[in-house]
Amino acid sequence: MTTLQELKDRSETRIFKAVFPNTTNHYDTLFGGTTLHLMDEASFICATRFSRKKMVTVSTDKIDFTTPIPQGSIIELVARVDKVGRSSCVVKTEIFMEDMYSYNREKVVTGYFTFVAVGEDKKPVAIID
Repeated sequence: MTTLQELKDRSETRIFKAVFPNTTNHYDTLFGGTTLHLMDEASFICATRFSRKKMVTVSTDKIDFTTPIPQGSIIELVARVDKVGRSSCVVKTEIFMEDMYSYNREKVVTGYFTFVAVGEDKKPVAIID
């Protein structure tokens, strides 16, 4: 029998991206909407890997952008299941920024995304059988 902690550990999701000009704003930093898109995608993958059910995003909470992410950076998104309910889970997603030509690394964005498991009828179902 797999424990809840083992499911959480196994579903951790990591995605690396390079910040190119087509994803930046007029300040040459990663556009906030693009950042949220990437975070929602990483969170969705994590929630799906955790539950192995059809998952939908129902809310985001407390997105903290602490440092701008300049063009030419490498980012790593790390998504982990933080809380589990009957039909929902909360995924904490962090973005770490690395300078492309040094070993400097720092956490620059943190956010929480809530997902609900749904059945074929699009109604909530138990997240864990």
